[in-house]
Amino acid sequence: GKYIVESSVVIAHRLKIPTMIIGLTVVAFGTSAPELLVSVQAAIKGFPEMAMGNVVGSNISNILLVLAITALIFPIPVPAKSVRLDWPVLMFVSLLLFAFSWDGTLSRTEGLIFILLLLTYLAFSVFSSRRMMKAQLADNENKSEEGNTSPEKGMKGWIAGLIFLGSCIGLAFGADLLVDNAAIIAEDFGISQRVISISMVAVGTSIPELTTSAIAAFRKQTDISIGNIIGSNIFNLGFVLGITSMVKPLEVNPMIISFDFYWLFGIALILMCMMFIPPKLTLSRWKGLVMLSIYLIYLYIVLQ
Repeated sequence: GKYIVESSVVIAHRLKIPTMIIGLTVVAFGTSAPELLVSVQAAIKGFPEMAMGNVVGSNISNILLVLAITALIFPIPVPAKSVRLDWPVLMFVSLLLFAFSWDGTLSRTEGLIFILLLLTYLAFSVFSSRRMMKAQLADNENKSEEGNTSPEKGMKGWIAGLIFLGSCIGLAFGADLLVDNAAIIAEDFGISQRVISISMVAVGTSIPELTTSAIAAFRKQTDISIGNIIGSNIFNLGFVLGITSMVKPLEVNPMIISFDFYWLFGIALILMCMMFIPPKLTLSRWKGLVMLSIYLIYLYIVLQ
């Protein structure tokens, strides 16, 4: 988690891309790897409930658990771009998932549509970042002149790339171990696939986001924190479910459609409200505490 944050900041600077965009793309992709691995594996092995529940549960825990804990560590300023573009995209993709899943199946064609939408979103995000480049570069130059001595300052780009790749593999491997063993423990208690995937598996695959965002908060790299969470959620819906359903069409549990999807929408709306409740465009510590409390209520209901 520590090295994925440091190396991604270096990559952002070397490519002259704002840190927010790196959080939305490179870091989000790396920390979404566990969701992809778990969902594809579950689909191939014939556990569609776990494949879908993992993604839905991860998106819920990313906001109400990961983002909440990150805000408790250090208040998170919300960039205007997150309100103007990223949140609407997240809400649109969530609603599209509900529409596609209404018939109880997520087909290969629908998965392809998700992937194409994700690629369009990423392309637009990267190109729109050009407007922020000059301000970002000017700010970096000012920090350099003031004698900024961050640990990633002297790191070479190719070394940062290797560290980033190794960190993503390490996060994916560690989360995979956690998920496998958590699932075994949960099954011993006779819990259903949906409950396991929505709760324990989802939290397990969200640990990379939690680790990365928490350490980013400690280092006050808050652009990565908010960008990583929103980007990971969009990746989970567009990339993870897109690829998984193209590998094998997914059957959707009726309980996920009638219960968990509504929580997915409600939590996205809660996030929007938290952005505008004073202090505006800031996820303060008390907001983080409220979001974490809501997540505990959700888990209590699910585990009943």
